[in-house]
Amino acid sequence: MPDISSLSAWFALPVFVGAAVVVWFSGARITKYADIISEKTGIGQAVLGVLMLGGITSLPEVAVALTSSISGDAALAVNSVLGGVAMQVTILAVADAFIGRQALTSVVPNSVVMVQAGLKILLLSIVAAAIMTGDIPVLGAGLWMWLLLLTTGTSLYILARTQKRSAWKINPNANDGVLPDSEAEKREKKEKDQSLRSAMIGAITTGIIIVISGYALSRSADVIAESTGLGQSFVGAVFLAISTSLPEVSTVFTAMRGGLYTLAISDIFGTNLFDIGLLFFVDITGGSEAVMNEIGAFSGFATLLGSVVTAIFLIGLAERNDKTIFRMGYDSAVVLVTYFGGLVVLYFLK
Repeated sequence: MPDISSLSAWFALPVFVGAAVVVWFSGARITKYADIISEKTGIGQAVLGVLMLGGITSLPEVAVALTSSISGDAALAVNSVLGGVAMQVTILAVADAFIGRQALTSVVPNSVVMVQAGLKILLLSIVAAAIMTGDIPVLGAGLWMWLLLLTTGTSLYILARTQKRSAWKINPNANDGVLPDSEAEKREKKEKDQSLRSAMIGAITTGIIIVISGYALSRSADVIAESTGLGQSFVGAVFLAISTSLPEVSTVFTAMRGGLYTLAISDIFGTNLFDIGLLFFVDITGGSEAVMNEIGAFSGFATLLGSVVTAIFLIGLAERNDKTIFRMGYDSAVVLVTYFGGLVVLYFLK
């Protein structure tokens, strides 16, 4: 691949924007391929929601994190992952405004999202412990990261066993974005006509495109960090996190327009589980030293920020309060305030 790190900031910025656009459209496209593969193979919607869709929409984070780690920028990789966790939860808060009359957490019919949120906070707690206490390299990765890998695998197993959910329910008040019958039938027929083989080839091809674009994002972000003085930590936690989360943005807003509120939350929390587990592979590719020993207060605060915004939504899901402010639930409003307040703190910690 070309050495993007040798570019000037004026050339790196268009590369960054262009790669982000490619990630957006590729993420949306690969989700459609996943739907076709699910239908053709009989994979259930429960598996698709977290294990399949979550893994697919995590590809940009995988590409950015691994290319950064292999290139010697392990801290950038860690902060892009941790920043993405908090930022993606904030996507839900913004999307909450699509409902308007009801809070997002009051119309979710499936409690499995609460299990996802709890498991996510558990994984973030392991990361926080690793940052605070330091890590000990064992067989190529830190001891805390081995625990993270084991807990991530166990979490995905638990979700695969417990997600025997009913079909996604469309809120009767959410008519925006629902296709007319004739148009919906045409789209369904077109997708059914596509063979499993062509869908798998399309998914693999699009995945490769996402990996290449992720590399471009990582390298151009590094150049921007050095040229602007913002620092790798802040660029990773904000700009890289936003750009690699574009597939989740596309998926969430599409689901919200269709009234598929449980799917919207499940996609975010499911993707977060994959992303946090990715830190193990960042560690194992980042060199002989445990990567958690190379980062500090910035990453620790980013981890806590991700835990807090998730906990706020978890409380909202349990309370099911349908009161709104500025067209969003109280919990979503608190998440927005917390996230942007957290960005201010992260800026001074960079």
